Amino acid sequence: MLKADNIVSFHQYLVAIGITWLLIIVLLARFFQIQILGHDRYQKKANTNRIRKVTTTAPRGLILDRNGQILVDNLPTYVLTAIPGELSQKGEKFGIISNIIGLDSITVSKNYKKYYRGRFIPTRLAKDLTFHQISKLEENRLNLEGVYYQQFPERYFPSKVRASHILGYVKEVDKPIRNSLDDKNEYELGDMIGWNGLEKKYESYLKGKRGVYFYEVDAFGREVGYVTDLPPQNPEPGQNIITTLDINVQETLEKLMEGRRGVILVGIPETGEILGAVSAPDYKPDLFTGLMLEQEWKNVLNYPEKPLINRFNQGLYPPGSIVKMVTAATLLNNPEFDPYGERKCEGSYQIGDRLFRCWLIQGHGKMNLTSAMLNSCDIYFYKSIHYFDLDKLSNSFRAFGFGQPTQIDISGESSGLVPSISYMNKRYGRYGWSKGALLNISIGQGELLVTPIQVFNYVNLIASKGKAKVPHFVMVDRLPENVQPDFESDLWDRIVLDMRAVIAHKNGTGKSAQPNIPGLKVFGKTGTAENPHGEDHAWFTGWAEYYDQKFSIVVLLENGGSGGTVAAPMAGMVFSQIIHHQEMAAEL
Repeated sequence: MLKADNIVSFHQYLVAIGITWLLIIVLLARFFQIQILGHDRYQKKANTNRIRKVTTTAPRGLILDRNGQILVDNLPTYVLTAIPGELSQKGEKFGIISNIIGLDSITVSKNYKKYYRGRFIPTRLAKDLTFHQISKLEENRLNLEGVYYQQFPERYFPSKVRASHILGYVKEVDKPIRNSLDDKNEYELGDMIGWNGLEKKYESYLKGKRGVYFYEVDAFGREVGYVTDLPPQNPEPGQNIITTLDINVQETLEKLMEGRRGVILVGIPETGEILGAVSAPDYKPDLFTGLMLEQEWKNVLNYPEKPLINRFNQGLYPPGSIVKMVTAATLLNNPEFDPYGERKCEGSYQIGDRLFRCWLIQGHGKMNLTSAMLNSCDIYFYKSIHYFDLDKLSNSFRAFGFGQPTQIDISGESSGLVPSISYMNKRYGRYGWSKGALLNISIGQGELLVTPIQVFNYVNLIASKGKAKVPHFVMVDRLPENVQPDFESDLWDRIVLDMRAVIAHKNGTGKSAQPNIPGLKVFGKTGTAENPHGEDHAWFTGWAEYYDQKFSIVVLLENGGSGGTVAAPMAGMVFSQIIHHQEMAAEL
């Protein structure tokens, strides 16, 4: 046998041995780093393959009326999800799902892309599945690896009222919504978030806390049981909220406003509690739950009557004569004004080159403050306010809360508009407007704009002599501070006396608001507001006293015509129904 000479030097041998030991040390160090120092990190990575984290949505809190009747509840529905990391051959599986549930596979694919947030985070494919659909999916379980379903609490409206503009609605959290949130970790894609009305205002109370469950899975992604060292966290339901609404009053208002456009608000003056509120037309409260067809949604969206607008909170209207009590307060606050002094109404009043007319063309004759109020005479107020400063009148309007939000517990409230001298100068120029603007504003016309909820607060302040709480829909311990008009007691008494005359006097424009009920006294004021966009708006505002109880009301009928002819009788019907329900409740 031939042998080759060993030509490797001893030095080279030592180098080779050194490199070998260095590699061994490097490997041992790396093993130490992975097995000891990085144990927790790599254990978590391993657990993502071994453990599946599943979150469950917490049921939202219920919304109840003042007597405990449920207005908004939760109804369990099924949601279909997929784990992207376990989902192979997506197109094929989406086709199977489409055939089973009757949903276009393109829509399923769009939902997958819309809600995708990670390989091991459940991604929503479809919702509102029936038990029959779930049963068929279960039959095809072996062909749908990575596809799962779970129950999801959806908003449900079991009561006999709609109250859609009050209750509001929830919206599904998608990527744009989640990115806009201050705390993105509070919500997952597909969660529900309050987006309007009380659902939005009280979201932090209603939403609850999500539950978390940990399942152990095998190499094929099949669940084999719970992870014993990771205890489940059960979902915590949201808190219930009790509203100030009375379901019987709300039902009465909704029936009265069927087929009409406008607003009715009813409440308790001193507390600011709202017993019922309708903005008509409204919409089905389940409009945003996914139960309405796309075509139905388009019909609502494009409907010319704009049912999605909350008129009592966002609508801006000229108030007409219902704000003559503000003008009266401005006059009475002047020691030189004599409320018993008479001014003649000839049916018109000229100032400069402009002629201002009264609603009664032939005129009312001699009027004092009380007779001018009960007859709603415009000329009396023109002549009485003529020499006042516009800012003095504007300050009175602001003292009653006009021109600013009432801070009601529903978002999106409009501020309205109370013109001042600076506003008029800015809009028309210093010489572009005249004293006629003051006259128009004194009877609720011109640039003056109000919301019905501001009118509600205004009449509450009169009924309570300046002590009314902020209007609100939910029973809470603390309320924002309301405006407090600083008037003497005899001024309040005079305004209340005149508002009673509007109802009780035979010539009073609001006499049809008084039902024939023993013990019931109604105070109020009618208004017919000129509308530059069509027929006049009909207003009535006031309150009823029934023994030791008070109920305030605002009625606005868009393009309704005369307040005394149309709005006042409707107020009378509301008061009759309220007393009827009170008596029935007392008998039980």
